Amino acid sequence: MYDRVGCSYSAGQRFVACIAAVLGLLNAVCAAEEGTATVKSPDGMVVITFAVKDIGGRTGCPVYSMAYKGRAILVDSQLGLELKDAESLEAGFEITEVARGSQRETWSPVYGERSSISDNYNFLVVQLRRTSPRAGRPALTFRAYDEGAVFCYTIPKQDHLDNFVISAEKTQFRFTANHTAWAVYSAQGQYSKVSLSEVKNNCERPMTIETADGLYVSIAEAGLVDYARMRLSPAKETLHTLVSSLGSEVRARTPLTTPWRVILVGESPGQLLERNYLLLNLNKPCAIEDTSWIKPGKVIREVTLTTTGGKACVDFAAEHNLQYVEFDAGWYGPENSDASDATTVTVDPKRSKGPLDLHAVIEYARERDIGILLYVNHKALERQIDEILPLYEKWGIKGVKYGFVNVGSQKWTSWLHDAVRKAAKHHLMVDIHDEYRPTGYSRTYPNLMTQEGIGGDETSPSNEQTLAILFTRMLAGAADNTICYYDGRVDRNASHAYQLAKAVCFYSPWQFLYWYDRPGGSPPRAGGGGGSRGGIGNEPELEFFDHVPTVWDETRVLHGSIGEYAVIARRSGEDWYVGCMNSGRERVLEIRPDFLDTNKKYTAHIYSDDASVKTRTHVRIGRRAVNAGSTLKAVMSAQGGQAIRIVPATDEDLKKYPGP
Repeated sequence: MYDRVGCSYSAGQRFVACIAAVLGLLNAVCAAEEGTATVKSPDGMVVITFAVKDIGGRTGCPVYSMAYKGRAILVDSQLGLELKDAESLEAGFEITEVARGSQRETWSPVYGERSSISDNYNFLVVQLRRTSPRAGRPALTFRAYDEGAVFCYTIPKQDHLDNFVISAEKTQFRFTANHTAWAVYSAQGQYSKVSLSEVKNNCERPMTIETADGLYVSIAEAGLVDYARMRLSPAKETLHTLVSSLGSEVRARTPLTTPWRVILVGESPGQLLERNYLLLNLNKPCAIEDTSWIKPGKVIREVTLTTTGGKACVDFAAEHNLQYVEFDAGWYGPENSDASDATTVTVDPKRSKGPLDLHAVIEYARERDIGILLYVNHKALERQIDEILPLYEKWGIKGVKYGFVNVGSQKWTSWLHDAVRKAAKHHLMVDIHDEYRPTGYSRTYPNLMTQEGIGGDETSPSNEQTLAILFTRMLAGAADNTICYYDGRVDRNASHAYQLAKAVCFYSPWQFLYWYDRPGGSPPRAGGGGGSRGGIGNEPELEFFDHVPTVWDETRVLHGSIGEYAVIARRSGEDWYVGCMNSGRERVLEIRPDFLDTNKKYTAHIYSDDASVKTRTHVRIGRRAVNAGSTLKAVMSAQGGQAIRIVPATDEDLKKYPGP
């Protein structure tokens, strides 16, 4: 079912929507006469106000504002769409009708950071028309969630406006002061902490902002499927204001509904991260009837492109509770060559001397219940996608990593999401690299497991950067962070306990571990960039990677400061995992595991940095009994971390480890 502006409803919402329409008619006349309309979140804390005002010599300009707990977040922010070869939808309007309603719903994702998600909001639909007999009757839908405010534009079917082109979107986000922001200008770039007045054009989203009175806000986009990507730029003539910047023109026909514009709000950076499910809520429910073939898991990358190396990775994965082996660029030829054929196994000689019998490795992996994933660069994808996807399904491949895809424009946005849908038809999961950032489409097509769009370990980020990324990029959803462990950059930038913690803090249903590393029995790597100071060892703390899951039933942020530190606890079944990450100076952070079942006793396995440990990774393992009333301490160096696994205690544990 659809409401009057094309926003989708599930079957459970139909009764609510019908009631909402009736209620809307009761207050429509009053709201239209006043020229304003307001909607509050279910808890009453978020308030969105819409109005039509005279601004800058123009009459009838649509504007909105947002407040949280009585504190203004956004004030009189203008709305509008600039049309090519038609009069823009920015001014000259009056309100003709207002409809209100609400939804209270809980849904369960196929996988995620939590097993149950609440989708509760009150909504407001405002119909506009020109004050003179000119074409243009847009509508705006606002939803007030406890987690923030969202809205979208709709252009319904109407006379004199059928096919059209949006040349620019004029959505403003006008803040009350020159707040602090974390800005980045490419999806894998370096974050800078700046004031709003210092933000430059085409800033990436989500964009996290700390207000002068201590609130945290992030501007994001959700439900982007066949429209141009939104970024953010400073408004030239309005202080403290950002305006949407589209990645291209948008060619459309009525009826059109745009992606959602999202203002996520919280009282701490951690609360923003805990609320990132809001973007999923703004996407349609799962469109795949049978999802049994969609399986999260841990991945090791095969870097030698040889049969021997592939089988060695399969053996390692089977021994260490990994689920997948991925063959990266070069298995079908030079990835950037138009002559490379992704239907063949033709190793790039610059990356490997081979030999590679890929089909033998696939069968070897199948016998050991390990899945094989393949990387395919966008050049081959664009030419061969309709040929290779059914072929890979026939080969027994479980998923494909889409490499260096084009992003931003409407053309490539549409192409990419269509490529995800095509993969689903052939029971193939997908990982998207490199600049793509998610907007929640994995709810609709959960075969989209993960994506990059992050300055991950390949880019050698400092701890300050990773702790900025955690509260900015990770608000958008899963990220393929390419966790390194034995590579030299770990010692230069962080610590090994910090790397263990990343597997908890950086959510990805496909979690790539040991990015540059080779297991025992694997031949040396011939080339292709990156490298490792040695193969994977047998350090005792690797048991943490063996145990850690990639998807969760519950997520809590216990401590968090952007660029400085984070402590995140996640539950899988009865087990809890805690990741602690630090930057800048030595810290001791208390962890009170009051999230544990008060009727149970647990064993905590604690992985800490300790230079006195005589291994090349210098990680100490401590074990102790804990319960819900215990206190743990994360003692971390200026670039260190800690990882903890908390599991129900066995009888042997109770005898072996000291209690609280």
